[in-house]
Amino acid sequence: MKAELITIGDEILIGQIVNTNAVFLAKVLNKIGIEIIQITSVSDQRQHIIEALDASKNRAQIAIITGGLGPTKDDVTKHTLNEYFGDVLVQNQEILKHIEDIFAKYVTTPINEQNREQALLPSKAKILKNHHGTASGMWFEDQGRVVVSLPGVPFEMKSLMTHEVLPALKSHFERPYILHKTAMTYGLGESAIAERIVEWESELPSHIKLAYLPSLGRVRLRLSGKGQDEKKLSNQIEAAFEALVPQIEDIFIGYEGDTSLEEQIQLACVEKQLSLVTAESCTGGEIASRLTKIPGASNYFKGSLVAYHTQIKTDLLNVPQELIDTYSVVSQEVAEAMAFQARKKFNSDLAVATTGNAGPTKGDSDAEVGTVWIAIAKGDEVFSEKFLFGRHRERVVQKAVNKALELVFKQLM
Repeated sequence: MKAELITIGDEILIGQIVNTNAVFLAKVLNKIGIEIIQITSVSDQRQHIIEALDASKNRAQIAIITGGLGPTKDDVTKHTLNEYFGDVLVQNQEILKHIEDIFAKYVTTPINEQNREQALLPSKAKILKNHHGTASGMWFEDQGRVVVSLPGVPFEMKSLMTHEVLPALKSHFERPYILHKTAMTYGLGESAIAERIVEWESELPSHIKLAYLPSLGRVRLRLSGKGQDEKKLSNQIEAAFEALVPQIEDIFIGYEGDTSLEEQIQLACVEKQLSLVTAESCTGGEIASRLTKIPGASNYFKGSLVAYHTQIKTDLLNVPQELIDTYSVVSQEVAEAMAFQARKKFNSDLAVATTGNAGPTKGDSDAEVGTVWIAIAKGDEVFSEKFLFGRHRERVVQKAVNKALELVFKQLM
């Protein structure tokens, strides 16, 4: 069972908003066994919408449209669909009363004729009442094909999709089961992982596919399967991962949705009764932010000192000035001093420190842009590693954050 998503709106095409509706729709449709084969975005123009519908007819049995259902002249979706299916608009009294009630209860400006015209709807369509807005959803059927039009406002679309469209699709179509499960790894690139697990991958059943999803020092390994027997399919995916994990045990941190690296750090610290602090320069508090987003972080995380300016490293972290003068602010010696002094200052069991040059200029150090030193202090011991993360400032920072968390996790393990 295949579906195409068609999102309508110039605001998407000019990059004014992100197409989050398509992300939501793809996820919920996939969960009920409907495969998304294409996502198309078109402008608020009649001809573009018609062309998208004609093209999707050859690819999918279902088309889900979002956007263009408002009361203004640039909202042309309803009229275009009415024309496309050779229908006529009729006033829906239930929807008209619903619109009038919304204005009476929640809207300070008076209702006008354009608002009332939203109750003019195609006679052949099944009307999906929008309890959170004035733009109704519409369900069309044509020669075994289903076309659903939904408002573009995300929370309105999600409500209609969840309560109206998904149940209707489940009863209307026979669907296979589509299951996904994703393992999370860190510290090894996708090509190196692929080389390590090539034999395992070649033995996967033909209906189960592996995808590599790399992102800034982490690689997710997703298995996707399709079949008619949900339990059998689930067992096959589980068995495949049971065979995989021993081959990637050194880089495996869990399954997506079940855990994260930050959660694993928290669990390990709490179990071992260890406290953790951060001293951050180039990462600007991002490590602390990631750790404290997890509920219960206060059970192990004591705090952070963002020593961004060189003077803060000397004044508040007590990093000796002579170290900075001799080795520069981006150096192994300064990173280790930051970690050691932070652990002492916060009276913590563990500390992680970062100092680096994220760019675009070199700042107080001659180190090349992209150079980052990360240090871990545990008791009286300190160790550090040097990394080169490229020249893109945002990627340098995020790679440094990910690598720092990975080093902390390794130390805990």
